[in-house]
Amino acid sequence: MDVVVTGGRGSSGRWVVDRLAEPHDVTVLDRRLPDDGGHPAVDYRALDLTDAGSVFDSLTAIDPDAVIHWAAIPVAGTHPGVDLFRNNALAAHTVLSAAGRVGADVVQGSSDGAYGFFFAEETPVPDELPITEAHARRPEDDYGLSKVVTEEIGKTIARRDGISVASIRPSWIQIPGEYPCRAAEYVDDLAAGAGNYWSYVDVRDVVDLVEAALTGEVEGHEVFNCVGPDNALGRPLVDLMRDHYGRVPDDCTVDGDAAAYATAKATELLGWEPTRSWREAADEDVAVPVV
Repeated sequence: MDVVVTGGRGSSGRWVVDRLAEPHDVTVLDRRLPDDGGHPAVDYRALDLTDAGSVFDSLTAIDPDAVIHWAAIPVAGTHPGVDLFRNNALAAHTVLSAAGRVGADVVQGSSDGAYGFFFAEETPVPDELPITEAHARRPEDDYGLSKVVTEEIGKTIARRDGISVASIRPSWIQIPGEYPCRAAEYVDDLAAGAGNYWSYVDVRDVVDLVEAALTGEVEGHEVFNCVGPDNALGRPLVDLMRDHYGRVPDDCTVDGDAAAYATAKATELLGWEPTRSWREAADEDVAVPVV
């Protein structure tokens, strides 16, 4: 399969590229070419993903079977909000529009930020626990709004061009051996992780879901939560919610130290389940891919 990956040199994108480079022919589209030549089995093209002409020219020339759109400004607060929104929304529109025109299926990076919990002025208690993909999206920030728009673009392109688009919603991606969700300042301060209800996901589980969506049967546009198998503090989630928020939602069916987000949809449609817990992964020694 010929696969284009945007943002493939980013902190999580490089793990996607490294996984897909062996079974597939991968071309990375990013702002800069690698200084050291990058991955030996990967081709590279440097371009601005918000430039429609450059993106259409590249995808027409490559004519890929699939596009992994993983490029974005990944978090609020690092750029002026209007710049972040413009970059993320315009890049998604440009890349997905071009993918649709060449008939390439898409897997794209969304975020649990689309729900609007983490960057809200006052984090709300969710309507349900676990939080399913059907939960209302109510972002107050430019990052979360950009991800809502990105998903809506996916719906439009899938409907218009008849391709499949899978939008993946990770929650705070962790790199094995690093795991800031286990740092003392996080573990000892309940408020530190309350914005996403102490959720996290190992980057390798993210890659597993990307690959499952790439090779699985997705019809039209679908969204998938992507979180670890437990919460980052290893305590009963109901206790954490009551200790910090004073209550749990009426619709609450979580048990033990479960994650706050449901992943049953990805299991049912794609056969994916998260397998990496902080208990083992936080101290693993795994080389970061060079791409």
